[in-house]
Amino acid sequence: MAGRTAWFPGHMAKGTRQLEELLDKLDVIVEVRDARAPELTASPLTRKFARRKPVWIVMTKRDLADQDVTAQWLGYYKSGKREAWAFDLLSRQIAPLKQAFTRCKPKYRELRVAVVGIPNVGKSALLNLLIGKKSAPVGGIPGVTRGVSWYRGGDSLVVDSPGILDPRSGAAIQKALAWLGCSKADVIGGYDTVACSLIDYLQRQGLWRFIEEKWGVPADPEDTVAVLEAVGRRLGCLVSGGMVDYTLAGRRFLESFSTGKLGKFSLESPTMPAAEKLQAPEDGDEDE
Repeated sequence: MAGRTAWFPGHMAKGTRQLEELLDKLDVIVEVRDARAPELTASPLTRKFARRKPVWIVMTKRDLADQDVTAQWLGYYKSGKREAWAFDLLSRQIAPLKQAFTRCKPKYRELRVAVVGIPNVGKSALLNLLIGKKSAPVGGIPGVTRGVSWYRGGDSLVVDSPGILDPRSGAAIQKALAWLGCSKADVIGGYDTVACSLIDYLQRQGLWRFIEEKWGVPADPEDTVAVLEAVGRRLGCLVSGGMVDYTLAGRRFLESFSTGKLGKFSLESPTMPAAEKLQAPEDGDEDE
């Protein structure tokens, strides 16, 4: 689709370049992911950086995910010798992460950390908890990229990721990121198309029953448009003549899902990664 990466190519290139220039000055990279789909919301760019610096995983929005599945993810990452945590950032409780900072701080200076992540996974919220909302940028670090601001948080210096890191390319992956609010549905097919793709996925994974219990909208695996129409009627998304406004219905459905109003959902587990199920035949090997 022509518009599927139109949201961030320039920002991504600049951010990647600046982060690469920062690597030698960093001690740790903290990558923020959405607990509902930790691998889907991972940035493929940090895999390259992990060869040079430790990359710690922070799964946010724990309160919106299935707790048992989140526990599986934590075990999965730790079994692979990865540092990983899961937080509900609204509770402001990130003490385990701060304790880990203390343990790995160099003796001769402060710890230097970069917080990275794709859009809307909670990166800014985590940064604010690490440094405090009223923190001002500290002076420049010798030899570090111009235009990058460091913030002091206790014995650490924290830099926000410069620019936006690239989410996975590919139409199916982009749509799935839009389910979580990490990509813009209106530029990758439209709210109705993206909503139908989420309806289809939830039905195939046996998760639609939770929405049926909440909204009284039955599944119809053969006709996702009919399901979206029923959702639109349930939400009052009507135009003159009693017809459903599918764009409005799709937008409200996606908003309800991404914000957790429909309940707690995990879209993938370590044994059932979402990317494999979403890979469309026409995408070929784009994500490899």
